[in-house]
Amino acid sequence: MKRHLLFFSLLLLCQWAVAQTVPYGNNPAAGKYATVRGVKLYYEAYGTGPPLLLLHGNGGSSKDFQKTIPYFAKRYHVLALDSRAHGKSVDRADSLSFEMMADDCAALLTQLRLDSAYVLGWSDGGITALLLALRHPEKVKKLAATGANLWPDSTALMPELWQQMKRGYQEGKSQTFTDPARKNDWKVFLLDWNQPHVPLSALGRIKAPAFIIAGDRDVIRPEHTVAIYQNLPRAWLWIVPNSGHATLREHAAAFNSKVDEFFRARSILAPAR
Repeated sequence: MKRHLLFFSLLLLCQWAVAQTVPYGNNPAAGKYATVRGVKLYYEAYGTGPPLLLLHGNGGSSKDFQKTIPYFAKRYHVLALDSRAHGKSVDRADSLSFEMMADDCAALLTQLRLDSAYVLGWSDGGITALLLALRHPEKVKKLAATGANLWPDSTALMPELWQQMKRGYQEGKSQTFTDPARKNDWKVFLLDWNQPHVPLSALGRIKAPAFIIAGDRDVIRPEHTVAIYQNLPRAWLWIVPNSGHATLREHAAAFNSKVDEFFRARSILAPAR
């Protein structure tokens, strides 16, 4: 019995060590580029099974899914994407919108000859996931969105974040950015300052089952998260206790398990009206 326990302990230790050494977000063994819609998109592919598209937040990259990829790669073909203007993706355009990024996702799936995928989005990635389901319903099997908002103001965002964004806008709006990197950072900032603009009524057109998630101390107002859930035809809601915006990091084990449960559920009951 002791030998078996020692063996499994060593096995778990080895798996943990491997997970720690994988350079997610900058992994030559898994990284690929796809040119879609005039943009060179970087993504990393892991595992086999049904396709699962991972979408990160503002200013982030596929590296943000270090605690997500190892779990889902056991059961899914995980595609961790760097959105346009983020990470290792190359985007020289002046404009940026959530609609662009949603259309990029659909084009990428088409180029990879994938009819549809499960989608998991965090923050801006959650917004993109909702817009992907709206604009390209055939591409989304189910979606999970954590920390997403539908419009950019103090009715959707917590006051602290909104004040921080207002200060950032005031400081940056009069500057002339000659450094391409800073110009790109400003473009990414303006994405959340100016967008999205998705009316609650539009959510009724989403056909894919949705899992709406937020932390109980998220930067998204809880009533806004609940309103998103209430306006979706088929949805689950989870307000994660003792969690901020980074639900998938702060409570990785529970988060991964619940999202996987949602993806694998055979039926999604409509919420009570």
